[in-house]
Amino acid sequence: MSDPEGLLDTSALLSLPRLTDPSLLPDVALISAVTLAELSVGPLVASDDVERARRLAQVQQAEADFDPIPFDAPAARAFAQVAAAYRRSGRKPAVRAFDAMIAATAIANGLPLYTANPGDFAGIEGLVVRALPAPGGEG
Repeated sequence: MSDPEGLLDTSALLSLPRLTDPSLLPDVALISAVTLAELSVGPLVASDDVERARRLAQVQQAEADFDPIPFDAPAARAFAQVAAAYRRSGRKPAVRAFDAMIAATAIANGLPLYTANPGDFAGIEGLVVRALPAPGGEG
């Protein structure tokens, strides 16, 4: 049984074309504005024109398919608990800033978080994580 709504992190969004079992997804998939920001970095740091074009296509597809949930004041407050959980587990919140902000968005909006990288979100109180199969290759 799937969730009525769920927030896809960047890894989940990038794995959608390779996902063979749609029942693993929520009925309504949502993304955070932070995911769109993370995706938008990709074309700017691509090593060649082919990769840049592929990454730009991913950004454009996400923009066409989703109306991102903003990172707002409730998400900013939830970010503090996510950052504290990262610190308690020995992880550096600054290194995982995108993940922490996406997790905070999920918590603030009462949404489960769908990810192909569940370990990135382990130990965050109040966050419901739904693991998706890891993509076959780099997103």
